[in-house]
Amino acid sequence: MSRSLIVEADGGSRGNPGPAAFGAVVKDAATGQVLVERAEAIGTATNNVAEYRGVIAGLEEAHRIDPRSRIEVRLDSKLVVEQMSGRWKIKHADMRELSLRARDMHDMSSVTFTWVPRSQNAHADRLLNQVLDGEAAEPERRPLLRAQSGEPTTFYLLRHGETALTQQRRFSGRGGADVELTDAGRGQVAQAASALATRLGPSSLQAIVTSPLLRTRQSAQVVADRVGVEVIIDDDLAEMAFGAWDGLTFSEARRRDPALFDAWLGDPGMPAPGGESLVDLAQRVSAAQERLRSSFEASTVLLVTHAMPVKVLVSAALRAPIESVHRVDVTPASLAELAFWPDGRPSLRALGLR
Repeated sequence: MSRSLIVEADGGSRGNPGPAAFGAVVKDAATGQVLVERAEAIGTATNNVAEYRGVIAGLEEAHRIDPRSRIEVRLDSKLVVEQMSGRWKIKHADMRELSLRARDMHDMSSVTFTWVPRSQNAHADRLLNQVLDGEAAEPERRPLLRAQSGEPTTFYLLRHGETALTQQRRFSGRGGADVELTDAGRGQVAQAASALATRLGPSSLQAIVTSPLLRTRQSAQVVADRVGVEVIIDDDLAEMAFGAWDGLTFSEARRRDPALFDAWLGDPGMPAPGGESLVDLAQRVSAAQERLRSSFEASTVLLVTHAMPVKVLVSAALRAPIESVHRVDVTPASLAELAFWPDGRPSLRALGLR
């Protein structure tokens, strides 16, 4: 009869990329007995690389204990869990190579991957931090250095860089022309990536989540290349659908039907012709935010999106009426910072950072 084992794995980098290490623990699933602890420094690497290395080490040790065992791998990295479970694509070449190494460690038909909050992954977290601190002895006496129960989940909101339509202040929504960044827009995002890296300091991003539209995917990739974090696409972060007004300026849309346009500005439940309403937008963007708060508890995540979703999220954090979005200006490649505390209380820490 095959044995059931639990692997708890974690990885971390101070600088992302920076000095990195992983921790892995193998336990007997029936008794909870710790069978193996393993932690190693891996030089300069990103958080994601370190997390994959923790999975590889844990699976390797579990396989040594029982090559026929059934293994549950528990991690606080939603990215690694979803990629190893086959639900998210792996676009980064280094991540693909590491995932293949992990799959070679054991029969994958006998392995499951489970996301757990960081508070439930304390043992592996403690081991890797002791390596980074240079104090591997007596791991049970070391305090945790990462997410504590009172830490917020932090979202940085990045509007994409300039496009040809941005320059002319034209409606450019979901369902309209899928335009790309201009050269100036790429430069704007590169500056934002540098500003974000400076602001984070020794902290690091757990993930970059982007709208599916081309200009946001391009912006997200500029940041990803700078900080070494893989990009995840979330359809609910797409820009508002402006329907028949896509490609028009405000003045052009108002001239088509002044009464309709003014009614739209004053009624958040009224959709643009063939588009969606502010209420529709707020519901899907808020749903994405709640989903990501659950997936990346007490982590720092960059959301790469558009002007209207940023306005909606900022207004909601301030408990301002939804109509207030029309009084908020979000410039291309600017950053906002929102923190959500464990009790659900939001805090706007910054707006319009460049």
